[in-house]
Parts: sequence; C-alpha cells; structure tokens
Amino acid sequence: MSRRIIKDKVAKIVVCLFSGLTVIPLAAIIWELVKKGYHQINWDFFTKVAPNTLDAMLAQRSGQIIPGGIANGITGTLIMVVMAALLAVPCGLFAGVYLSEKPHTGFSKAVSFLTDLLQGVPSIILGIIAYAWVVKPMGSYSAIAGSIALFIMMLPLIVRSTEETMKMLPSNLKESALALGSSYRSVILKVLLPSSFGGLFTGILLAISRVMGETAPLMFTALGSMQVNWDVTAPTNAIPLLIWQFYNDPNLVGMIWASSLFIMILILILNITASRVARKWKIR
Repeated sequence: MSRRIIKDKVAKIVVCLFSGLTVIPLAAIIWELVKKGYHQINWDFFTKVAPNTLDAMLAQRSGQIIPGGIANGITGTLIMVVMAALLAVPCGLFAGVYLSEKPHTGFSKAVSFLTDLLQGVPSIILGIIAYAWVVKPMGSYSAIAGSIALFIMMLPLIVRSTEETMKMLPSNLKESALALGSSYRSVILKVLLPSSFGGLFTGILLAISRVMGETAPLMFTALGSMQVNWDVTAPTNAIPLLIWQFYNDPNLVGMIWASSLFIMILILILNITASRVARKWKIR
C-alpha cells in the first residue's frame, strides 16, 4: 500500500472521528430535552397560558403534569418574528443586491462595514438600543419594541446571505438579459432575484431561526405578559422569555424542559426546510 493511500485513509479517519465528537454534545442535548420535556407536551401546552406557582407546586406534589402551557409565548413569538421579518426581508434583500452589484462604491463599503459591525454586536446591546429608540418614546414595553430588536438582529444575516447568493449567479445571466433589451431594474427583479430564490429563502429562514431563541433583547423591549396578547403596543411574552421566567420558579422546572424542547423542534424544522430548499434550488 502506497504512502499516499495510507495518508488518505488516516485523514479520513481523523475527519470522521472529530465529526463524530462534534455530534456527541448535540445528541446529548437533544436526548436530555426529549427525556425531560416530552411528558409535559399535550394539548393544554399549546392552548393555555403559563401556570402560576401554586398550581405547579400542587401538581408536582401529587406527581401530575403541571397544568397550563405556553400559548402566550407562542403567540408573542409569532407576532414579533413576523413583524421583524416584514421589516428585515425587504431591507436586507435590497441592501444585499446593492452590495453585490456596486461593491466598489464608497457607500457600499460603508454599508458592508456597518453590516459586519452590526453582526458582531451582542444581542443584549441591541435590546438596550431598541429600548432607547422605541420603549422610552412610547412609554411602554411592547411587541413593536421587541420586533425592532429582532429586526436589527436579522438584518445583517439577510444582507450577507443575499450578497453572497447574488455573487454566485453566473455573470452571463445578467449580460444575456441586458442584451435582449431588458431594463436594469427588470433584470434585477425578474431575472436575478428569481434565479437566486433558493439561497435567498434559505438565508431568510436561517435568520428567523437565529432570532427565535433570543431572550436578552426581549427582556428590555417586550418584557412579558401572563396572558395571550394581540395588542402590539402592549407588553408581550415570548417562548424564550417564558423559559427565563420558569427558571426563577423551582416548581416550573418541567415547563422549562418542555418549552426548550418545543423551540428546539421549531428551529430544527426551519433548518431542515432551509437545507431542502437550498438543495432543490441550488444555483448551477
């Protein structure tokens, strides 16, 4: 057996070994969440609000499932993520297209630098910024303030994914459309963006999954609510906020595991969907 083949096999074994080591912590986390959280998930978990301390204590003493659920957190998360996406998606797409089409202008360089800077800012700082920009002027915590904080977090992720996806498109695609007499605006909107749909949609889903588990910015903006609240100008709860609130009550440990399992499943579904879309709409 030649030395080259031996080196190739050794390298393959090392890569597989370290890949397996990275999977072990993830598998352990998933197993722990499933083992401790599945029994708490039932119909009430999705339709009722968070339980109070007394009900949880009585249920624990009798060995029963803790009454209540996270309906207020599910609705709050849905409202804030949708509002944030409605702002971040168009802004991020157009900014990413501009950076890919005009990469050498001074404005592009400034936008690119600010995007990188914003991507590295801790989420708690973004929560404080949203508090100063929205909560203080409005005089109240609200879903609007929470969505602004999530919007700021989502924006750089969508900008970068859009820019990189647009750069992967073959240059002759745009040249051919322009040669046929299409306007520059039509080429962008009707040729380049549809052609890069897979990468754009994947970036959007990954940005959404990134912000769904954020707690720190929502502590400064949405604050939380013990009831299902559809008023975007009032304090609103979210699943990560509920997990933090449950943590402060030793009687609600079961709700912590169940809520963590639920949000992990949501994020896993989004990531699997993004992966499938990316494969189906792969740029060739």
